[in-house]
Amino acid sequence: MIISEFAKQLNLNPLFESSKNINVEGVYIGDLLSIVMSKAKQNFVWITIQTHINIVAVAELLELSCIIVVENMEVELETVNKAKELDIPILKTNKSAYEVACMLHDSGIK
Repeated sequence: MIISEFAKQLNLNPLFESSKNINVEGVYIGDLLSIVMSKAKQNFVWITIQTHINIVAVAELLELSCIIVVENMEVELETVNKAKELDIPILKTNKSAYEVACMLHDSGIK
């Protein structure tokens, strides 16, 4: 599924246009980067409140499907620009991490 379809299905706001196809094999919710690095897996969606540029580095290192920033946190421009450069989708929502996880579960996205 392309990221724009994924975002539309879950009513998420993409922070830049990406034509990337994503494969979702799991979800990880966490904000402590070192824990995310040890627990999240390739093709996972990462749900977080973190917005610093280092989230892009973690997503690239782990080959995550995308990053979903929740609670309407303001994502730093430097972070968005780096994500664009590496084509790592960042989506944003005002919903909580729990609500987004439930939406992913209910949608059956895999």
